[in-house]
Amino acid sequence: MADKVIRVLLVDDHQVVRRGLRTFLEVQEDIEVVGEAADGAEGVARAEELRPDVVLMDVKMPGTDGIEALRKLRELANPARVLIVTSFTEQRTVVPALRAGANGYVYKDIDPDALACAIRSVYAGHVLLQPEVADALLSQDEQSGQAAGTGRGSTLTEREREVLGLIADGRSNREIARALVLSEKTVKTHVSNILMKLDLADRTQAALWAVRHGLTA
Repeated sequence: MADKVIRVLLVDDHQVVRRGLRTFLEVQEDIEVVGEAADGAEGVARAEELRPDVVLMDVKMPGTDGIEALRKLRELANPARVLIVTSFTEQRTVVPALRAGANGYVYKDIDPDALACAIRSVYAGHVLLQPEVADALLSQDEQSGQAAGTGRGSTLTEREREVLGLIADGRSNREIARALVLSEKTVKTHVSNILMKLDLADRTQAALWAVRHGLTA
């Protein structure tokens, strides 16, 4: 991966933001900005045309917003990883974005070097959340009664706990299978069992549960 140039699409309705992002990212040797879009609908079209590795997506945009654009990309099975880069911190923005399939969520005041690292991280397959974003998601889950799985961790087998720890590390099923010397089909079964036993909806909730309960490295 060291020799791979990460192809990035910028989707933000503010031209000055796009220009600033492009100026910074173009000096990164392993990142190439392949295009820009000013709203969600254009972002989906450009993502389908350009097939970038990572899309930097704002949330609040006129017309089709970032969350709806993200849902559309997932419906189209577009392989791009999506990193939300926004100034909105409310749970009503954070949670739907993650539920729609965002691979990361950071704020626009993020340090530029940290942003470059975030792009590399989501490209590598990790789920990237700033601490306050993770807190917001956990808080929402607790309020809705979904976080809990608390007390159910004892029902996990040792192998399931290993798989859960690797999910929290952002590993794909294929990577987990390789790390644990299992078939990918067996890993999928373990993941399904984990979600069922902990009463969680998806891998993001599972990763946050693992972090909260100390199952990460």
